[in-house]
Amino acid sequence: MSAEKGFLGEFGSAVMQIAEEKGIARDKVIGVVEAAIAAAYKKEYGKRGQNIRAIFNEKDGSVQFFLLKEVVDETTRDFSVVEAGEEEGGAVAPATEAETEGEEEERLPRFNEERDITLEDARKEKEDAQVGDIIEFPLPPHTEFGRVAAQTAKQVVIQRVREAERDAMFEEYKGREHEVVSAVVQRVEGRTVFVDLGKSIGVLFPSEQIRGEHYTVGMRLKVYILEVSQDPKGPGITVSRTHPELVRRLFELEVPEIFAGTVEIKAIAREAGSRAKVAVYTEEEGVDPIGSCVGQRGTRVQTIIDELGGEKMDIIEWDADPVQFISAALSPAKVISVQLDDEKKEAVAIVPDDQLSLAIGKRGQNVRLAVKLTGWNIDVVGASAGEKQSDSTAEQEEGSREEASAENVTEAETAADDAASTADASAEDVTEDESSAAPSHEQSEQDASAADEGEGQEDAVAAEKEAEKVA
Repeated sequence: MSAEKGFLGEFGSAVMQIAEEKGIARDKVIGVVEAAIAAAYKKEYGKRGQNIRAIFNEKDGSVQFFLLKEVVDETTRDFSVVEAGEEEGGAVAPATEAETEGEEEERLPRFNEERDITLEDARKEKEDAQVGDIIEFPLPPHTEFGRVAAQTAKQVVIQRVREAERDAMFEEYKGREHEVVSAVVQRVEGRTVFVDLGKSIGVLFPSEQIRGEHYTVGMRLKVYILEVSQDPKGPGITVSRTHPELVRRLFELEVPEIFAGTVEIKAIAREAGSRAKVAVYTEEEGVDPIGSCVGQRGTRVQTIIDELGGEKMDIIEWDADPVQFISAALSPAKVISVQLDDEKKEAVAIVPDDQLSLAIGKRGQNVRLAVKLTGWNIDVVGASAGEKQSDSTAEQEEGSREEASAENVTEAETAADDAASTADASAEDVTEDESSAAPSHEQSEQDASAADEGEGQEDAVAAEKEAEKVA
C-alpha cells in the first residue's frame, strides 16, 4: 500500500509540475490525475461499459476507486434486450426486423448491468434513491498496473493536459480581447502572418495588415486583438494592424492623461498606413488636450507614428457645435464658413480658393477622413463658388418670395371674383322677386276696372227705370 501511495504520489507531483508550466489551474490538474488513474484501473481490472471514478488524495497520495451506476426504470432504458459483459463472451442479440425498420425512430438505450441499476435494487443501497441518481459502489484497491494500463494513463494525461491548456489560453486571451499586445512575427505563409503572443499564436490576415508594411521573422510589433474564438487545436486569435481602436490603445499607452481619463478621445478616422485624424476633448480647466497628445516636441505622437510605420496623425479638438467641429476636421485648411442641412446631415464648407486643394486633400483623403470623423456628408467649395452659390440661393429665395406674393395676389383676385359673383346672384334674386310681384299688381288693377264698369251699368239701369216712371 505504501508502494502504491509512493508511486501515485510521484505521478501526481509530475503532473502538477507539468500543469504549473502550462499555466493550468490546480483543481483541473487533480481532475487530470483522477481521470488518468481511473482509465488505468478500468483497463487493467475493470470491464467494458463500466464507469469508474478515482478520488486522489494529494496529501498522502492515496487513491480510492468507485463503480458508478445510474438509477433507471422502464421510461429511461429498454429492458427487452439486456447487455452483458462482452469480455465474458456474452453475445448481443441481433436486431429484429421491427428494430431495423424503426432505426430512424428515437429509441431508448438498452439496459446494461455494468453501468445501470434498477430503481428497486438502488433503494436497497439508498432508501431515497430516485431515477437519474448515481450510486457509487466501492472497488478493491490495486497496487500494480501493467504496461498497457500505464500507456492508457499516459494518453489520458496528455489529452487532458492539452485540453486544459487550450481552455486556459482561451479564457486568458478572451479576457484580453480588444486590447493591444506586443507580438513577434513567427512565420510568414504567403500573405498571412503568424505572430507569437507569448502563450499562443495569433493570425494577421492580409485584410488586417497595413498596406506597404513588410513583415520579417523576428520582427517586433504591437497588434490589436480583434477576435478570440474556440478551436479544437487551440484558441483562434485574430489580430489587426489596421483597426482604428489600435490608435486609441496606443494613445492610452503613451499619453497618461488619456489613460487616466482626463483627456477623452471622442472619434477616430483612419486610413491605415497613410493618415489618421483623432478628435480629443477634456472638461478639465487648464489642460490642453491637443498638447497632451502631442507631447513635448512631439515625442508622444512621434512614438505612435513610428509604431504605425510613419502613418501621419492629425489631432484636433472635438466640439459639440457641428460648425466648429467640421471646421477643425478639415484642418490644416482654414474654413471661412459652414452651411448645415440638419435633415439630410449634409454640410457645405466654404474655404479660400487657394486652400481648396488642401481642404480636399490628395485623392480626396482629407475630406474623406473628415466625413468619417464627424459623421456629416461634407461638400467643400471655394470662396468664389460659395459666393455664387449664395447668390443663387438668394435668388432662389427671392423667386420663392415673389411666387408666394403672386400666389397671394391671385388668391385675393379669386376672392374678389367670388364676392362679385355672390353680389350678382343677390341682384338676380331681387329682380326675380320684383318680377313675381308685378303680375299681382296688374291683376289688382284689372279687378278694380271691372268693379267700376259694373257700378256704371247698375247706375244706367236705375236711370232708365226712373225715366219710365216719369213717362
